[in-house]
Amino acid sequence: MYRFCTVITLALSFLFTAVSAHAIPTPAPPKVAGTGHLLIDFSSGHVISEENANSRLEPASLTKLMTAYVVFEELSQGNLKLDDPVTISEKAWKTGGSKMFIEVGKQVRIEDLLKGLIIQSGNDASVALAEHVAGSESVFASLMNTQAQKLGMLNTNFVNSSGLPHPDHYTTAEDMAKMASATIRKHPEYYRWYSEKSFTFNGISQSNRNKLLWRDKSVDGMKTGHTEAAGYCLVSSAKREDMRLVSVVMGTSSKKSRADESLKLLNYGFRFFQTHKLYNAGDSLSSAKVWK
Repeated sequence: MYRFCTVITLALSFLFTAVSAHAIPTPAPPKVAGTGHLLIDFSSGHVISEENANSRLEPASLTKLMTAYVVFEELSQGNLKLDDPVTISEKAWKTGGSKMFIEVGKQVRIEDLLKGLIIQSGNDASVALAEHVAGSESVFASLMNTQAQKLGMLNTNFVNSSGLPHPDHYTTAEDMAKMASATIRKHPEYYRWYSEKSFTFNGISQSNRNKLLWRDKSVDGMKTGHTEAAGYCLVSSAKREDMRLVSVVMGTSSKKSRADESLKLLNYGFRFFQTHKLYNAGDSLSSAKVWK
């Protein structure tokens, strides 16, 4: 004697896939001038285009995506509040590279430091946040690496919060796509700051370095990076209708090039692919005879 019993039920909220938008063969992805890139469909994780996506590369200020993510996690767990004051150390003030121009001994709100980190790419802001959360930048780097492991970023290692060059500080295009996707998915209330075009602090206004925010209205974040060794890098995300793409371009030759190459990838993905929802939560996928 037997009965029919549903044995496979979708456990996730939805199951998505990215499929070609055309019945005709899809053209090959565009060539991208850089050391590595990746273009994925956000909903499904489907890889649309990649080259050297698992090669270890210097992330430069793309590092700040993880710096911000760790702080977002602390905020969501109630360990921090946006209006908490942070006392600026001499180390934070002296950190070289891009700055939001905080001053030693002054107190700055976490929200302002996050905007200085995200919009102005302030290395000083990154150190101030790291010291406030973990007591020191080196301990904060350990928190960054713990989060990286949780997100499956298996080819990433952080030694600082800013992305300043270090031989043991590296990531991959694939890992940066995971990082960006996690931010969008888990912290949409903070992700919106990546779309802001400028931020003024201490009387100094600085523009967002992500020039795609001006060039394409569908782009709503994320982060640029540059050092001599890393080249010009850009993680970007865009949404057109119901489809969101995440692009990572690393090691290009100029500010213009990182924007051009990223937009080339995004336009290709949106033109030739679509996101399709295959199942809803709780849908029965199959049934089987169960002997009783």
